[in-house]
Amino acid sequence: MNKKGIILAGGTGSRLYPLTISSNKHLLPIYDKPMIFYSLSTLMIAGIKEIALITSPKFMDSYKALLGDGSEFGLEITMIAQETPKGLPDAFILGEKFIGNSEVVLILGDNLFFGHGLSDLLLSASKKSDGSNIFLHHVEKPTQYGVIELSDKGNVLSIEEKPEFPKSNLAITGLYFFDSEVVGYAKHLSPSSRNELEIVDLLKIYQAKGKLNPTTLGRGFAWLDTGTPETLMNASHFISTLEKRQGLKIACLEEIAFQKGWIDSSKIEKACKKYSGSSYGSYLETLI
Repeated sequence: MNKKGIILAGGTGSRLYPLTISSNKHLLPIYDKPMIFYSLSTLMIAGIKEIALITSPKFMDSYKALLGDGSEFGLEITMIAQETPKGLPDAFILGEKFIGNSEVVLILGDNLFFGHGLSDLLLSASKKSDGSNIFLHHVEKPTQYGVIELSDKGNVLSIEEKPEFPKSNLAITGLYFFDSEVVGYAKHLSPSSRNELEIVDLLKIYQAKGKLNPTTLGRGFAWLDTGTPETLMNASHFISTLEKRQGLKIACLEEIAFQKGWIDSSKIEKACKKYSGSSYGSYLETLI
């Protein structure tokens, strides 16, 4: 069964005020591309072509102007309005009609993943049809994240949200693979003290069923949460350094689609004209 993807790009972006007073944070630049390109590219690398973007109603026109219906990237993009942020699992409730009976991958719009071998890990997770697959990353300050404790055999022992005394430094990243049962589970969650549905509560359901499968991203991987001015700037420096050193673009949507055979050279030529005069457009010209 083909998986569908959801990008959660809602929220107020209050940690980025005043940058996000008039703009959705996922439209802010990370070096030479909008932030949303990076999460979108992760889903594309995982082989996902049907994608729903959940955001505030007032920013939907901006996303339509940027991404259209997705066809220029070989995608089918559906826009879903979220009036009020109610926690990550709310994405599955809002997206119930879009998801249908499919398996689904949720990525947070402000999460950036990079590393050699990432494509293989994502495609491997995409092939699994039962349970939930999550990705973990070592962090310096685990008290700021959802934290997983693993056994010596790599099984999940505990899940805690921003624990005062963390049992490990393995943080849950903003990328989640779920089977088709996730909508039903999300509907039965109760709001937390923050009056939100919590992703850790959803993961605990899969843990209790023995169907929560963790993969730890090692030293060669970068996972960046770009929700503050400092992390946004750090991410831009990171992407700039890599692209200038390698001469290769990161999160170039047309390139990924072209390599996967989702679009042909005529779409690349059209994109070259669209981005004419920019380094992004010049890079696309090298592809053909």
